[in-house]
Amino acid sequence: MGCCESAYLKQRNSSEKDQRRGQKYPNHHQPNGTAAGGEASGGVPAFGEFSLADLKAATNNFSSENIVSESGEKAPNLVYKGRLQNRRWIAVKKFTKMAWPDPKQFADEAWGVGKLRYKRLANLIGYCCDGDERLLVAEYMPNDTLAKHLFHWENQTIEWAMRLRVALYIAEALDYCSTEGRPLYHDLNAYRVLFDENGDPRLSCFGLMKNSRDGKSYSTNLAYTPPEYLRNGRVTPESVMFSFGTVLLDLLSGKHIPPTHALDMIRGKNILLLMDSHLEGNFSTEEATTVFGLASQCLQYEPRERPNTKDLVATLAPLQNKPGVPSYVMLGIPKGEEAPPTPQNSLSPMGDACTRMDLTAIHQILVMTHYKDDEGTNELSFQEWTQQMRDMLEARKRGDLAFRDKDFKAAIDWYSQVLASFLLFLHTGYVMPQDDLSFHALAAFVSKLACESFLTSKFGTRLSHNLLITNKFIDVGTMVSPTVLARRSLCYLLNDQPDAALRDAMQAQCVYPDWSTAFYMQAVALAKLDMHKDAADMLSEAASLEDKKQRGGRGS
Repeated sequence: MGCCESAYLKQRNSSEKDQRRGQKYPNHHQPNGTAAGGEASGGVPAFGEFSLADLKAATNNFSSENIVSESGEKAPNLVYKGRLQNRRWIAVKKFTKMAWPDPKQFADEAWGVGKLRYKRLANLIGYCCDGDERLLVAEYMPNDTLAKHLFHWENQTIEWAMRLRVALYIAEALDYCSTEGRPLYHDLNAYRVLFDENGDPRLSCFGLMKNSRDGKSYSTNLAYTPPEYLRNGRVTPESVMFSFGTVLLDLLSGKHIPPTHALDMIRGKNILLLMDSHLEGNFSTEEATTVFGLASQCLQYEPRERPNTKDLVATLAPLQNKPGVPSYVMLGIPKGEEAPPTPQNSLSPMGDACTRMDLTAIHQILVMTHYKDDEGTNELSFQEWTQQMRDMLEARKRGDLAFRDKDFKAAIDWYSQVLASFLLFLHTGYVMPQDDLSFHALAAFVSKLACESFLTSKFGTRLSHNLLITNKFIDVGTMVSPTVLARRSLCYLLNDQPDAALRDAMQAQCVYPDWSTAFYMQAVALAKLDMHKDAADMLSEAASLEDKKQRGGRGS
């Protein structure tokens, strides 16, 4: 999602508007490395300004059912879960009335934070200034907070290796912010650490914004507040280190222990008594001692005696002992599948199903559509050809029956036989008898031939548009059924083979370059492969092709 002029996001790349914005708020800049209205690195939307109407629509008019703040409606500044029209999930922080009386100050602060883009942050993607309303919009993290996983877990506690990963990732986030000129983080605690769709911990961007009205930077119990803040009310980079030390204590103990009490136990060498009993001894004493030592340094009374962010990373990085294990596995949660953002025009049933990653609905649509989308393919053309062609038709019918009956593995076999026989016919001038090659040999040959054909043809054009085989020109579009490829693509998806599904969808596009279904199937496969930006591009292209076809049908 970029900052594009639309019903859900105001454009900031108009030169005239930027000139007005520059006169009003001269300190505004586009995020580093991001063109106005484009996407930042890693597929994160570029920062922009939202309208209040858009955010009301996204949050169901700020419904209490959408509140995701840990304290619920009791929190002074509520956070809501929302969904934009392009189906992207967002988190919206709604400040109390007049928390930021100066709109310029709020906008400047938001733009300063909005320039940051990092994989360890729940990045800020927008803001809203409308009358007295002040709202921030960030990436939504669906898997709760560190506080929830540490203090209020239901199924399992966080294992030791994951706790070490959380500590490192948050240290890396703080180091990045410090390097980018944003070293101050307000009220760092376990509630500020969020888990994304893959279970990776991220630091909330909201803590990078202060509350300008009351100047309060800490809302937690005074026992956990940096001592210098109690003296002068100022947050410094050293104050952030103190707060990081309290988070380390949370990770070690599984409880919210006052720092002074913890330091007394550390000095008394009662480290093992501080450790979370739910770990049941499944941790390295040497590693735990190192982390306790780092926490002790962070919690020093004198700010100058505390480490800096680079010290944190240098200490924690060597302790990582499960670098190859995904975070969602260690957290014991399912791997998230993010549906690609959708274009803004209304979607067809196929487009809607692919956007929702609803494979059952896609199957129903392909069954109902049958072969009417095939270009130039009909039953008579097959029947007029050789016995081999009639055999291919029979195999296709058997594949269709298996597909209809949801026997997807059998459908893959039958559709593969159709495509194998056909491509062998093109390549050699005859269909090799089934006894001459094993099915796996056929499949390997077809895969190689298909890839060679795809790589030697211009992407997006008809595959070998007039292919010269055995002294005959054969229009591939009249022989290969793109529907067979789309159906087999879905079968592969239902059998957890997204790479094969993507290959079939790409081949369907080569056969029928303007077929929206081929692009839709690619979008689903790409999303399954976690290539969400590419999936979004394919989804937009498919919707554009559908729209073009509809307008062409109306004679416009």
